[in-house]
Amino acid sequence: MSAGLVQAAYIIAAVFFIMSLAGLSKQETARSGNYYGITGMAIALLATILGPHSDGVPWILTAMVIGGGIGIYFARKVEMTEMPELVAILHSFVGMAAVLVGYNSLLDAPVLATHAEHMIHLVEVYLGVFIGAVTFTGSIVAFAKLRGLISSSPLNLPNKHKLNLAAIIISALLMKWYLGGDGALFPLLLMTVIALAFGYHLVASIGGADMPVVVSMLNSYSGWAAAAAGFMLANDLLIVTGALVGSSGAILSYIMCKAMNRSFISVIAGGFGQTVSVSSSSEAQGEHRESSAEDVAELLKNSKSVIITPGYGMAVAQAQYPVHEITEKLRAKGVKVRFGIHPVAGRLPGHMNVLLAEAKVPYDIVLEMDEINDDFSETDTVLVIGANDTVNPAALDDPSSPIAGMPVLEVWDAKNVVIFKRSMNTGYAGVQNPLFFKTNSSMLFGDAKASCQKIIEHL
Repeated sequence: MSAGLVQAAYIIAAVFFIMSLAGLSKQETARSGNYYGITGMAIALLATILGPHSDGVPWILTAMVIGGGIGIYFARKVEMTEMPELVAILHSFVGMAAVLVGYNSLLDAPVLATHAEHMIHLVEVYLGVFIGAVTFTGSIVAFAKLRGLISSSPLNLPNKHKLNLAAIIISALLMKWYLGGDGALFPLLLMTVIALAFGYHLVASIGGADMPVVVSMLNSYSGWAAAAAGFMLANDLLIVTGALVGSSGAILSYIMCKAMNRSFISVIAGGFGQTVSVSSSSEAQGEHRESSAEDVAELLKNSKSVIITPGYGMAVAQAQYPVHEITEKLRAKGVKVRFGIHPVAGRLPGHMNVLLAEAKVPYDIVLEMDEINDDFSETDTVLVIGANDTVNPAALDDPSSPIAGMPVLEVWDAKNVVIFKRSMNTGYAGVQNPLFFKTNSSMLFGDAKASCQKIIEHL
């Protein structure tokens, strides 16, 4: 394939990637958006492999078969509840790829026409390795937090922000040494070690409540790492694709920070400017009232309007299917049923929307927090299924709470609130929820899926 055909194929692939992003912006077109992305990537791979500058094609094909096999295996094996950590670990692969491409590009540097071009290439290598190293360790920490391998609590080293600033300043000084030494290997190696530690500390310093933003932020980092690799390889499509992923991830992170009343700069700087709160106890703040599946079924039958607010617990229990069945039975009885989705419900943006779409819940009754929050006061019954931090009134009432200021679903304004939980344990942010002890709230303990199935029997 000639160089001209390769560039034409890259343009077509880039168009498919843009169409993919547009498709993924709406539930109704998300499936076609995925197909556009797959098509664009297939075109990009074929054009690159068949291009005039490709060597060692048998090795490339062997790597693709191995990588593709691993990808298919995990795509079939991983549960929807494990998607956030899968996304995080995939980001780490992109980061390490950028690091390896950077070192290879330096050690096997092309002969460039002018000194200026050579210096630009060295800067591309340095920045690509830095971004890639930060993305690699940051993504691994996010994976470990989401997987429960390490605590979700923020790491609070003394003078942590000064340590971050020092890492950036030292990296900048090492860049001067690296460029002055005409691409000296030692300062690049030293910077890589600092960047790996910086990425670890940056994400470890962010608490569990902000993890959805972190995953989105790392998505942006991986895009910029890919773009940097594109510059090092002089691959236009990789630059375009990386820029698309980087910018869309940054925009999504900003939108989520606004939805959580968080400072975007604060989150990406590892909680800069935030103080650690110790006043929000994880201990009980009163007595809770228990309910049974039969009582909840009776309550639902006597309700005219019902709102269901799902959370990560619904995903863990895979309760979306019986929840859909409850919805259909109630709607058949003339009950108005809707779903209220918090922007960061679950541990990945859009997590709950995907689960409900998977269970064939109609799109028109799935509403975002801003669309439904004013309706709770006119609602007879709210079912809180596996949600905790996103329905916590402490976010509005307790200025010292770690989630203070975060907009939440104001479910307590409803006439009756039923909370589905396995126990009285706190949520992912480690904050006790006063909702559990309100007079209009009752607890339905047990596995959410089993509880829903019992309710269906009584309905």
